[in-house]
Amino acid sequence: MKTLFNIFSLIFRHPLNRGRRFRSLLRFLRWQIGSRLVPGAVAAPFVDDTRLLVLPGMTGATGSIYHGLHEFEDMGLVLHALRPGDLFVDIGSNVGSYTILAAGACGARVLAIEPNPATFVHLNDNVRLNDLERLVQTRNVAAGAATGVLEFSTDLDVLNHVISETDSAELPRTQVPVETLDSLLAGDAAFLIKIDTEGYETEVIGGALGTLSDPALVAVVMEMNDSGKRYGFDENKLHRLMLENGFRPFRYDPIDRAITPLEIEKKNLLAGNTLYVRDLEGLTARVRSAPRHSVNGVSL
Repeated sequence: MKTLFNIFSLIFRHPLNRGRRFRSLLRFLRWQIGSRLVPGAVAAPFVDDTRLLVLPGMTGATGSIYHGLHEFEDMGLVLHALRPGDLFVDIGSNVGSYTILAAGACGARVLAIEPNPATFVHLNDNVRLNDLERLVQTRNVAAGAATGVLEFSTDLDVLNHVISETDSAELPRTQVPVETLDSLLAGDAAFLIKIDTEGYETEVIGGALGTLSDPALVAVVMEMNDSGKRYGFDENKLHRLMLENGFRPFRYDPIDRAITPLEIEKKNLLAGNTLYVRDLEGLTARVRSAPRHSVNGVSL
């Protein structure tokens, strides 16, 4: 009962559900009933004319059914910042929610990086479902500081991560190849990067110093919730590295299309991710001039 209460609380508090509680409750009930009646994945409506293949237990994807955008601020930024021809790098793409947003709704090019082989299959299924093969390059590798091989968990959905010394020996895992982001991009210039690697962000950035120094890179959305401690990483050092490369921490409000500065010493303490912006003027112009998109019947 407590879990159900928490789910309803999250649904009702989501910005896209405010004033639309009955409609959001119906979406929840339709999914709960329909997913039990229909075998296999369900092609659920996403943003504009895109769709996502969703299975029960896919936390991020089911969140998009309930809320429209399960990570509201960051997904709203992607929706408003990108344009056709831009390159968006989705590191830790999971089943591809951000990738489908960027390519399917915005028409941007995408490099989607997902280490888990089983999840990678779902990512590619979503790319094919939306006929986005011409815009999306998918890579079944982990991004890291150097090429090699590492162990990666397989049964934790959006919480899958690089195995650390503190993980149980019983945790299911697989070996995955590691590439640096600099080598994966091979000189191509990213406009926006999202990094969601459950604490491995320090290693990802360690292999992306060339990319980070490229002035074409306007912003980075990066998970900064102290998960790096499982690997012995100090995220304050990573924060300072971003500052040294000309980035500053911000929050984005998709409703008002406002980019608000945070205290420069701090990451975003109210959310799991922090938005780092280097070209505030350029990004502000982008989000304010972006076309409106349909998200669960709401114009955003």
